Amino acid sequence: MDWQVFAQSMATLARDLLAQDSVTATLEKITHSATELVENCDAAGILILNGRRVQTLAPTDQLVIDSDQLQEHLQEGPCFDAARTHLGERVFRIADFTAHTQRWPAYAPPARELGLGSMMGFLLYTDEEDLGALNLYSRRPGAFTEASETAGWLLASHAAVAFSGARTHAQMEQAIATRHTIGEAMGILMSSRHLTETQAFDVLRRYSQEHNIKLRDVARRVCEQGSL
Repeated sequence: MDWQVFAQSMATLARDLLAQDSVTATLEKITHSATELVENCDAAGILILNGRRVQTLAPTDQLVIDSDQLQEHLQEGPCFDAARTHLGERVFRIADFTAHTQRWPAYAPPARELGLGSMMGFLLYTDEEDLGALNLYSRRPGAFTEASETAGWLLASHAAVAFSGARTHAQMEQAIATRHTIGEAMGILMSSRHLTETQAFDVLRRYSQEHNIKLRDVARRVCEQGSL
């Protein structure tokens, strides 16, 4: 691997990630970049664990989805473990699926049938949060070397920062939009029911609690229908 070229590509990627306009676009840029920058990487995806349930984000190939679903079904596998940070490991690699794999004995045989030759999983994390795992796949046995692992780890480090930043930005935008919607709903109630600002907010809050509906959804209903 030409590390000078790789470094230049990573610098360009860092700028491109900052330019993405959504979390989805950021994740898609990350996974597509993995197939371009890491030698012999045929497919990539990001796996998120919600309890024992798996969510696949930005897969570049159906192979990624199939592998994640298999790991969810078996509750084992390198990507599954990479996202389970309590294990204390941040990188997993299966060099050759055609060889006997003792660590994931239930996962390896059906993974071979999916067409997997080798794979790597990298924990995505920052100092503040754990975000899941970036997983790289090759249909060739022995495709990933130590150099591939280093390249994948560097990519994952950039990806974690970009993913975290994009998600924070999206949460801020959602919070602003929610505040605007709640304010608009309060204005409608204040006008139609002759309420004070505090009374209008209490109406929204009580309705939210009594009907187990999120406050922003109650406010959106008022804005759309003109009342509760």
